[in-house]
Amino acid sequence: QLVESGGGLVQSGGSLRLSCAASADVYAIGWFRQAPGKEREGVACIRDNGQRLYYLEPVGGRFIISRDKNTAYLYMTNLNSEDTAVYYCAASRFVCSNDPEIPDDWGQGTQVTVSP
Repeated sequence: QLVESGGGLVQSGGSLRLSCAASADVYAIGWFRQAPGKEREGVACIRDNGQRLYYLEPVGGRFIISRDKNTAYLYMTNLNSEDTAVYYCAASRFVCSNDPEIPDDWGQGTQVTVSP
């Protein structure tokens, strides 16, 4: 089970931190997002050894994924309107991937809205 927190409304240029707490040991925790009318896309993933993967060029340098045991975080800075979406964390037993078909478990999603 994954429990997310930390979304909300923020002004353009602002920052947010999302949290995802897993109830059991997991190999990989990833963050995905889905904007209205768009497909779900992988943002980043972190393995249990701390190795990080980033999948979206537009968030390069602005988003940082981190992990403390089975809780993962997504630090988002310099947010803009293109970052508005529902953000989901997802757990995978074997692999980090930006393919939303891969994860074994999903969080409930948290809305991030960036105002102009």
